[in-house]
Amino acid sequence: MVAVGTVSVGITAGDGSSLYSGSLTIPLAAQPQVTMVTSLGTLVIELNPAKAPITVDNFLNYTESGFYVNKIFHRVISNFVIQGGGYTADLQQATTSAAIKLEASNGLSNTRGTIAMARLSSPVDSATSQFFFNVVDNSSILDASTTNSGYAVFGKVVTGLDVMDNIKAVPTSTVTSLGMTDVPVTPVVINSMVQTQ
Repeated sequence: MVAVGTVSVGITAGDGSSLYSGSLTIPLAAQPQVTMVTSLGTLVIELNPAKAPITVDNFLNYTESGFYVNKIFHRVISNFVIQGGGYTADLQQATTSAAIKLEASNGLSNTRGTIAMARLSSPVDSATSQFFFNVVDNSSILDASTTNSGYAVFGKVVTGLDVMDNIKAVPTSTVTSLGMTDVPVTPVVINSMVQTQ
């Protein structure tokens, strides 16, 4: 599901003839949820396909394929974000699908407890599998504006803010050989990620 509200639906036969054409109403109550079980506890994330359809579809594709299992939170900054979804516990970067279009100007804001896609500074359409949770209100620096491409928020934590806060408090260090900073000393592992609604 990549939309809520009323959507057009069509089913076409192999010969091109129309078997069905109509509309379907998907209620807001049906917004998808993903349950993420980490080594420090469980978070339930409600996704927003109405505002970020491409990003939600991308995240669910990675979730459904099992990609996120055994990945870690590799960047933890206690007064900013916790970022994961791209590295294994031995800091090997995973192979990802193609990058997606940036949906930062969707009306959702990088406030505490939201989830957004990580990306390169350039090109802006560079997000793949990595995501981050805003552990504080970062709207003034991460939201899209006339001078900032922004970062696409696509959901929020509905259960497990305490787990997010536990993750943001873990001790971190620098892995000089890889040029990585803010890496948890003890890996925070994603044990499972499943769409539960």
